[in-house]
Amino acid sequence: MKHPYGYRWHWLYALVVTLMTALATFSAHAAVTAGPGAWSSQQTWAADTVNGGNLTGYFYWPASQPTTPNGKRALVLVLHGCLQTASGDVIDNANGAGFNWKTIAEQYGAVILAPNATGNVYSNHCWDYANTSPSRTSGHVGVLLDLVNRFVTNSQYAIDPNQVYVAGLSSGGGMTMVLGCIAPDIFAGIGINAGPPPGTTTSQIGYVPSGYTATTAANNCKAWAGSNASSFNTQIAGAVWGTSDYTVAQAYGPMDTAAFRLIYGGTFTKGATVSISGGGTNTPYTDSNGKLRTHEISVSGMAHAWPAGTGGDNTNYVDATHINYPAFVMDYWVKNNLRAGSGPVQSGSTPTGLTVTGTTTTSVSLSWNAVTNATSYNVYRNGSKVGSSTSTTYTDSGLIAGTSYSYTVTEIDPTAGESAQSSAVSAKTQSSFACTATTASNYAHVQAGRAHDSGGIAYANGSNQSMGLDNVFYTTTLAQTAAGYYVIGNCP
Repeated sequence: MKHPYGYRWHWLYALVVTLMTALATFSAHAAVTAGPGAWSSQQTWAADTVNGGNLTGYFYWPASQPTTPNGKRALVLVLHGCLQTASGDVIDNANGAGFNWKTIAEQYGAVILAPNATGNVYSNHCWDYANTSPSRTSGHVGVLLDLVNRFVTNSQYAIDPNQVYVAGLSSGGGMTMVLGCIAPDIFAGIGINAGPPPGTTTSQIGYVPSGYTATTAANNCKAWAGSNASSFNTQIAGAVWGTSDYTVAQAYGPMDTAAFRLIYGGTFTKGATVSISGGGTNTPYTDSNGKLRTHEISVSGMAHAWPAGTGGDNTNYVDATHINYPAFVMDYWVKNNLRAGSGPVQSGSTPTGLTVTGTTTTSVSLSWNAVTNATSYNVYRNGSKVGSSTSTTYTDSGLIAGTSYSYTVTEIDPTAGESAQSSAVSAKTQSSFACTATTASNYAHVQAGRAHDSGGIAYANGSNQSMGLDNVFYTTTLAQTAAGYYVIGNCP
């Protein structure tokens, strides 16, 4: 005899199994699959019928989960310059350094693509940035867009199509701008490193041709975008170049970003130029809605190279002695993305009492008031996160002597999440120059090079302060406060 409730229990059992299966399926899709945390072996992706050969290269699939605001994985296409390769320069498998993208990939949980330029364009393994009629379906643009699509449409990588970015050096920088122009619907953010703008030829890389302006570049760019031009409304861009770059004209950097501001339309406000650790300065531009849309980075003393920063290579047009551009540009893209949106809004309590407690030539020490329930705090320098602390103090190191920085701090609450940033404080590192004072006759000061004579009067070098007659009878104390700079009086 069957149990009178047998059918009911069978139905309940089936329901439980169904719910558990659905929950497991949901969890599998909710958690982004982690990768091996290593560069792949060399891949072959597509044939290039225009330039010849196949598009080959490497990709990095991080072992970490995404840390973007919406919790989805970003994709970055990185393009080498002429005379470079993906294997030897971008990823540098032998040393694991290269352009220094590996650390950033893990920090943000982003997939990185590093392709090799197909063919032998311009006889130097370049990208075909100077093509006056680029196509979304052929040539370098065609194979690169196909590559991006392969990863975005492959569910195992869980790429957010609203977080696809591109950056490159030299011809790769020029191709970065080409891709940002012809496919603004694909690329939410671009980073141009020493890249000539659209419409310039390979013979014009070292100078801006007569009559060529940001408007010229903007018009070429908009023409290539065609029906996708509306996507410029939600794109952001930036450029970086070295002040000792004598290969690609330095004027192309600000011209590139000026062109994008013309393309984006409306009015823009130029922000304050701030220092970046490693010898660079950044100038931001916000649109009429207060959104940061472009930035310009000038790297003091850097030649024609990819600024990899500490941990990257330092050879063959890769520079490890200046700024870490991957860290900067990824932070810029993620924070200012206009397409991706964000996850649930959570906000802890904003810290108060942020104070500078000390400075050295290379560091700034900070303190702030404790926040109830905070488990840690994040510290931001010039808008970019530089570290975290489980206490209410932090020392930011590796800075530039005699340079001003702006700091804010947030708190991390295990239930409420990260708070808004605190009110900012400014700090200036100490000068690396040790002041010395010398008391001597005006004549002796002039003879020693601390002062100079003009019409029989001695003047302090640098400050040009009048010291009186240039003879052995007038005595003055001069303080050297900087190299070649003297003021009357003792050291402050």
